[in-house]
Amino acid sequence: MSAARIISVSGAPYDGHPVPAMLASIARYGASHVEPAFIVGYTEPFDETAFSAEQIRKWRGWLADSGVACHAMSAHIDLGRDNAVDIFRGRMDFARALGAEVINTNAASRRFEKRFFANIAVLARHAESLGLKIGLENPGDGSDNLLNVASDGPGLLDRIGHPSVGLNYDAGNTISHRPEVSPLDDALAAMPACVHTHIKDVRRDSSGYYFTPLGDGMVECGRILRAVAGTALNLSIEIPMRLHRGPDAQPGRAPHRVPMGDVETVLGAALKFVQQNLTQAAPSAH
Repeated sequence: MSAARIISVSGAPYDGHPVPAMLASIARYGASHVEPAFIVGYTEPFDETAFSAEQIRKWRGWLADSGVACHAMSAHIDLGRDNAVDIFRGRMDFARALGAEVINTNAASRRFEKRFFANIAVLARHAESLGLKIGLENPGDGSDNLLNVASDGPGLLDRIGHPSVGLNYDAGNTISHRPEVSPLDDALAAMPACVHTHIKDVRRDSSGYYFTPLGDGMVECGRILRAVAGTALNLSIEIPMRLHRGPDAQPGRAPHRVPMGDVETVLGAALKFVQQNLTQAAPSAH
């Protein structure tokens, strides 16, 4: 394990809790970094005023007060949208102002392919000017995306052709997005193209998909982490405890936030799970 590896905790499990309380909690169980999560439908409702200069000032203060830093931010949109350049550029500026070096997002619905490639060319240049990497993440909702599985990655990145864009692969999304694909095998295949990665575990039954403590689900997170150990990749622990996917992979949020004590129990154990697996030797072959 690289001593310099950054292990972030996603803001998704804290959905509904105030930011200062979230950051204080993350500091309490010993994590050093947060990955703020701005994902429509997955977290509390927000609009683009969440990325204003005033919000930058507040977040900087909250981060300084807590002693928690920011290396990555999730700000998912479809980059093939008409207004994607303006919206995502504002989110990129916000992320960089918080200290982030990676911003994660979906690529685009396949039907928006042409506009995606026009937009990402502009956004990649902006990322380069900021010193920021764009991590394209595979979705989990079963839709047809430009990045459905790891094998889509090399061709997609070749067409983009810019070093400021890579993958933020999430094996916990693969299990609902493409159930016939092995999350472990796909994660290992995606790893060389990643600029960042998400770690979360999932259990599937007849009523859908549930996000579980790391090691309790079907994703083989331990084996993925032992492979990460042989790389320089930074990662985020992302366990959206308030979220559930139906059998059709569509997300739904519980009506009430998860109690802080429950969040801390799951995430504190997850941090130890990640650290333990990263210290084990990566498998020599798979």
